[in-house]
Amino acid sequence: MNANIKDLFSLEGRVAIVTGGNGGIGKAFACALASKGASIVVAARNQTKTAQTIKEIKKNYGTRVLGTEVDLLHEEQIDAMVKKVLEDFGRIDILVNNAGIAEGKKPQDVSINEWDRVLNTNLRGTFLCSRAVYPHMKAKGGGKIINIGSMASIFGSALLSAYSASKGGIVQLTKSLAVAWAPDNIQVNVILPGWYKTNLGEEARKADTTHESRIASLTPMGRWGETHELGGAAIFLASHASDFVTGVELPVDGGYSICLNGMDGPFSPPIVVSK
Repeated sequence: MNANIKDLFSLEGRVAIVTGGNGGIGKAFACALASKGASIVVAARNQTKTAQTIKEIKKNYGTRVLGTEVDLLHEEQIDAMVKKVLEDFGRIDILVNNAGIAEGKKPQDVSINEWDRVLNTNLRGTFLCSRAVYPHMKAKGGGKIINIGSMASIFGSALLSAYSASKGGIVQLTKSLAVAWAPDNIQVNVILPGWYKTNLGEEARKADTTHESRIASLTPMGRWGETHELGGAAIFLASHASDFVTGVELPVDGGYSICLNGMDGPFSPPIVVSK
């Protein structure tokens, strides 16, 4: 039985693309998949951070890693990324749509350019990456797409109208892709991270000294998450363990999204949020 369980969660021989995989929770996803034997493609804009991440993954997990520069605003760069991955690895089994940005302004102060940039990066980018890998997953007999939402997929925010709209859209896109591609044995699910200790979260804590304790008080587990705690969800949704799971929203938030205390006042996260 133990051997079967081990095989169920193994990612040996699989190739995973992680957008925004060079920092924060994206890096945590990349490391988690590498720990189970997957070859990793770190797709991001900052090549200095990507190079460091590649070095760490190779050292810690010994798996193959490729870095590729991509801006999700440009469809041709996404297509070039997929082409490069196929040239280097010959297959694409897993896609983690993690890359995203936020605007941090009240709705009336958001310009149309800012709105479009957030929606195009977060929602349109997720769609384009998913569409780009689809025919290659289908040709190989299936695949796993893991989209990354947010607590902003559930709650409204005065300062994150475009971000919240994009993350809510990702949930609905996930369900549509799950239904459309189920006959092709492609499972599409979405992880909704809660509040995590990342560099972005550290900026928020510095800007508001009460922020960390306030969030902890609204979380049943009484604390913020550590990025490595997202790894289990990613491994599950990327592996054969989730072959009959599709279209699911999976909060990994210490209970934040189900706690009645969270309804005591309007949800008002800081300008910078964990993605």
